[in-house]
Amino acid sequence: MANKLKIMPLGGLNEIGKNIMVFEYGRDIIIVDCGVGFPEDDMYGIDLVIPDFSYLAENRDRIRGLFLTHGHEDHIGAVPYAMREFRAPIHATRLTAGLVHLKLEEHGLAKSVKLYTHEAGDTVQAGCFQVEFIRVNHSIADAVAFAIHTPIGTVLMTGDFKIDAAAPSGMIDLGRIGQLGKEGVLALLCDSTNVENPGYSSSEQSVAEGFDRQFKGCSQRIIVTTFASNAYRLQSLFNVAHRYGRKVAVTGRNIENVLKVSMDLGYLKVPQGTLVDISEIKNLPKNKVVIVSTGSQGENMSALYRIAFSMHKQVELQPGDRVIISASAIPGNEKSISKIINNLYLKGADVVYDKSSALHASGHACQEELKILHGLVKPRFFFPVHGEQRHLHAHSTLAQQMGLQPKNIFIPDIGQVYELTRTTCKLNGSVPAGKLLVDGSGVGDVGNVVLGDRRHLAQDGMLVVIINLSAEDRSIITGPEIITRGFVYVKESEKLIEELCTIAAFAVQSCRKRRIRDLSAIRMAVKNDVSNYLYRTSKRNPMVLPVLNEV
Repeated sequence: MANKLKIMPLGGLNEIGKNIMVFEYGRDIIIVDCGVGFPEDDMYGIDLVIPDFSYLAENRDRIRGLFLTHGHEDHIGAVPYAMREFRAPIHATRLTAGLVHLKLEEHGLAKSVKLYTHEAGDTVQAGCFQVEFIRVNHSIADAVAFAIHTPIGTVLMTGDFKIDAAAPSGMIDLGRIGQLGKEGVLALLCDSTNVENPGYSSSEQSVAEGFDRQFKGCSQRIIVTTFASNAYRLQSLFNVAHRYGRKVAVTGRNIENVLKVSMDLGYLKVPQGTLVDISEIKNLPKNKVVIVSTGSQGENMSALYRIAFSMHKQVELQPGDRVIISASAIPGNEKSISKIINNLYLKGADVVYDKSSALHASGHACQEELKILHGLVKPRFFFPVHGEQRHLHAHSTLAQQMGLQPKNIFIPDIGQVYELTRTTCKLNGSVPAGKLLVDGSGVGDVGNVVLGDRRHLAQDGMLVVIINLSAEDRSIITGPEIITRGFVYVKESEKLIEELCTIAAFAVQSCRKRRIRDLSAIRMAVKNDVSNYLYRTSKRNPMVLPVLNEV
């Protein structure tokens, strides 16, 4: 097996976020990215979704490094959880490393994990792998692609990217990518997020011009929400605010962290006197204030959510406030965003969120940019990554239009193992992969059974039957007493509650006549009889929890 390269996605395919890719050759393993996913609507109480690290934990002694393409949560958010399972040196560019360092500090891991900082153009030796950092454009500074040089050929992994000739940090290094293409690329793993969009993605410069149009002539307070990690967007906001004599205050933990790291590392240059504490805005005229908040994806309890629903301690929405949503909806977040927008309108705000306002530029390549990349790289094998099934298939079609044979295109899924030689690629087995759910400080202790119970409770409610039984003969001493939550209002359903008490008492008496003394058996009889009666009479199926006490 020493002459075969294995490529194993553990996340980020057929789902949004949770990006992580594993490369293995002989005894050496490297990992690219380690991100979180965000809970779906029916994942009640879940904070984050992270990859299953089982395979990596089992092979921890073979891991030579974790390499990060950029600092977005879907690419770095699971790093602290991974470092609890295994230790590996982390390699990243300066801004990405700064954001990761904050996460490691929060989890008490900063002193025990080795974190190395690199620049675009650097190459890192990790076992038999040589990992080359290549500058790309994205909606966060310091984003890179990786040319992974292996004993059998080079793999190019783009990470999230676009082509922006006017990017503040310089254009994507198409020269180096083209040179790699001439030298020969064994496999290309390419971002598929915007493959359905024709043409080219817009430049971040267009967003700065859009902000200027919204600020010009506005006499009201301005509230802007955007992706917290987009330091370029924050720079544009500070520049435009300064131009119109406005002070800027930020609210939201994520944006405060990014602001601090970006300023400390020199990625964000705030005009003197422009940044103020959120507590100072009440003393300023409306036309001198800009509030920048988190919540562009409608997240519950984000700063914008709390502002929209009058829950923010320091910002009270006022009629006439101009609220600018400088972001596009991540698939699945449309309802949450719509809910906030509707409530902002209800409170009299002037909400600007339409794409025609040029207030957002995607960080992902559209079709013509993807064609440019494919034309430069001309890989032997191609893996579309970072997208749902429709994105991956659309990218496969685009690659075929660029001359790649269908037999050399592989649409992967998480957990699958692809084995490559210099001339062949084939699917060969799988490794453990999936989702681990983070609930508070618990990781993985909420599984399908618990999640199913939560869905059941949310959809049908709960009914508790409390009965005190004699320890000697299992006769009823007190009860049944019934407590409900999320099922019916007891005071308005007294007849139903009386009937349920009768059904529960009869179930206990029936067990007693049959000389059944085991409490678990009696409990099951009560549950079954009450549940069956409820479904038969009301077609409803609440969770029934019998509580039997020996007295």
